[in-house]
Amino acid sequence: MLNYLKLIRINQWIKNLFVFLPIFFSGNLLNSDYFIQSFYGFLIFSFVASSIYIINDYVDIEKDKKHPEKKNRPLASGKISKNNALVLFFILVIITSILTYFFANKQVAILVAIYFFMNLAYSFKLKQIAILDVMIIAFGFLLRVFVGGYMTGLVVTDWTILLVFDLALILALGKRRGELVNADLEGVTRKSLDGYNLNFLNAALSITCTVAVMCYLMFILSPDTQQKFHHYIIYTFVFVFAAVLRYMQQTFVYFKTESPTKLILKDQFLQLLIILCGISYVLLIYYK
Repeated sequence: MLNYLKLIRINQWIKNLFVFLPIFFSGNLLNSDYFIQSFYGFLIFSFVASSIYIINDYVDIEKDKKHPEKKNRPLASGKISKNNALVLFFILVIITSILTYFFANKQVAILVAIYFFMNLAYSFKLKQIAILDVMIIAFGFLLRVFVGGYMTGLVVTDWTILLVFDLALILALGKRRGELVNADLEGVTRKSLDGYNLNFLNAALSITCTVAVMCYLMFILSPDTQQKFHHYIIYTFVFVFAAVLRYMQQTFVYFKTESPTKLILKDQFLQLLIILCGISYVLLIYYK
């Protein structure tokens, strides 16, 4: 059972919490109807994403066998057979389809289909194309937020779109930089890395981090935000700025961003900043 949980990368389901962003920032997190609808969206996205992880590992079996860490994945290590993996893939696709049919709407179905086929193309070919590969990853995070919006009928603001896409792009670029550094050390690479080098990735990360900070500043200083929340929202900039600096430190100094999920789950300082920022928003939104 543990190997199957690893195969569907259940630890990566943390990414699907982005589905809850629309109800959280709209002040409807405690609305049971909205929460249930968002939870269905979370499940739909979790199952469809897990199906893609299976296909991705299936396609990369031979490459993963040569990687110092990925060789321990269930398919690459032989702990789960290819046939069993494909059976699980189809089961997840069926579950996703059933949940979408009964609990979602047409817009959500279209978004999930876009995610599914886009990432199938990514697994087989598009991940080999530099820049396009990280753009697809970032767009995937944006689709999660849109699913949350369409599941509940809540509007996803322009600021949310800009910030989510840019933050996801930062994570994707950091991941590629970590892979490139490890490839130089271990001689294991992926084709898309041929289109990157450290100078380019350093510059791209610096640009995207700057854009993220500037977008967040413009967001918290906008009159609409000040009116909707409270002028105290300006102080959340401290947590965001510190989190960006911490991520850059982990990237440029410690080379620990090949797996952003692991970084977030293990870095206590980054966790503290996220928790403090989250608490700040809870107080600003729900305890005015």
